[in-house]
Amino acid sequence: MTVTEIRVAGRYRLIRSLGVGGMGRVWLAHDEVLRREVAVKEIDLPTGLSDDEREELRLRTLREARAAARLSHPNVVQIFDVIPGEEKPWIVMEYVRARSLWQVIEEHGPLPVEQVARIGLAMLSALEAANRAGVLHRDIKPSNVLIAEDGRVVLTDFGSAILDDTEGAITKTGMILGSPQYIAPERAQEGISTPESDLWSLGATLYAAGEGRSPFIRPTVLGTLIAVATERPDPVQRATALKPVITGLLRKNPKARMSAFETERRLRRVAGLAEAQPVPVEHRPDPERVDLGSLKPVAAPRIDVMLPAPAPAGAPPAGRPRRLRWVAPAAAAVLVLAVVAVAAGTWQNSRARPRVAASAPATGATTGEGDTALPRSIAPPPQPLPANLAWWNDQSGFAVPMPAGWKTVREGPRAMFFCEPNGPRTLRVHAWDQLDPDPVAAMTREETRAKLTNYHRLRIQALPGGQGAEWEYTFTDEMGLLHGLERGFVVQGHAYLIQWRVPVPAWQAGTGDYTAIVNGFQPPRPVSKDGI
Repeated sequence: MTVTEIRVAGRYRLIRSLGVGGMGRVWLAHDEVLRREVAVKEIDLPTGLSDDEREELRLRTLREARAAARLSHPNVVQIFDVIPGEEKPWIVMEYVRARSLWQVIEEHGPLPVEQVARIGLAMLSALEAANRAGVLHRDIKPSNVLIAEDGRVVLTDFGSAILDDTEGAITKTGMILGSPQYIAPERAQEGISTPESDLWSLGATLYAAGEGRSPFIRPTVLGTLIAVATERPDPVQRATALKPVITGLLRKNPKARMSAFETERRLRRVAGLAEAQPVPVEHRPDPERVDLGSLKPVAAPRIDVMLPAPAPAGAPPAGRPRRLRWVAPAAAAVLVLAVVAVAAGTWQNSRARPRVAASAPATGATTGEGDTALPRSIAPPPQPLPANLAWWNDQSGFAVPMPAGWKTVREGPRAMFFCEPNGPRTLRVHAWDQLDPDPVAAMTREETRAKLTNYHRLRIQALPGGQGAEWEYTFTDEMGLLHGLERGFVVQGHAYLIQWRVPVPAWQAGTGDYTAIVNGFQPPRPVSKDGI
């Protein structure tokens, strides 16, 4: 059966896919009863849930869609129908011929501040109408803001919305939906959603429109979540006229955040419009429209506000942070509650040489029979490191050279992630779940599991001696086009994987560092019970 032969509820004939977003795919469809085009969202419930959990999430989605359907506002995409479905819900919406704000930024770079201010006013008008109806959006970002062909600005995808009453309030602690770069700190830390949370996301979206990127873009989801919760936003450099608004909306404390009234007043001033006056809801003026016809291309970093891939599994070793699970493939933000609890203790750098004394046993380290392994120590390196590298002594016993000055994030008892501050280069070192005794076959499985965007394999080949394999490739993520090289190897009976990723133009310059890192890796070695 072809796509055009599929009918939802016997009425909506699917035509083609419009895109994939949070929790599902959106289709262009034809309503054969009213004979009009509509957008139909197919909700994909996540795998790995029990039957009861899936049913609860399905009902929650339906309730939230019905709540959003109560909205009728020119700056909000109208929901026409909600179809329960036995396996998955479907949401039928107004079809708007438009580009998303994300697409506009990609095509034109940062927008003029007057246009950003007008876009912000339209979004603010939509949010105020939603809040009056008791609805929160909870996933405001550039890809959920549409610029219609006639210039109308429309806020879409209220699929993550929740009605602020007993019918819709079934969100559980630890279930967070949204894009990590645009969720408010209080949502990241405590899972709390309020109108002020939507205002924070509005501020992050205005920053992206004026600067060409998110204010918290980092090389990984984990780094982004920590930045949102603990760091200041990147400075406003281009959209300086909007700096007071953006700064006011991005305050960590919701109580200190700029109000909707003050935000509207300031945005009108930047947009060159008259000061807003209190107006009855039914007499609201026409929604702001934005003329994008005169845009000129501006050099700016390319961004991608689509949902990032989930961060690698592995709980931080310190303390006992809350355990969380995925609610949807797009909900990478669920990791933040576990991460922020130990963030202060994970950012560190080390220039010390590997220790010779015995280290503490690795958390969870066991022998083949399941007994606790002996403490392990690290042999001193055979050669000094280049000046731009420093030794990392891992708590599990291994040592590895790392670029000096990079940030570090623990991803598990025997896994470390290193990233260039505010840059795209990354290094990951961790114990390797090889899954296959043949290293080439095991590395091929890593390739399959990675699911990289715009991926192109360069090679997968065995290392001399048959003790490992290397996988080289290129792909695209939110930091641009990257060149990756991963080496999986077995040493002293333990498998490790070293991942190195840098921008394609910087690949040749970084090969020396990669060689020094993989050649300098020092595995843990067993020592006697007296520590010698």
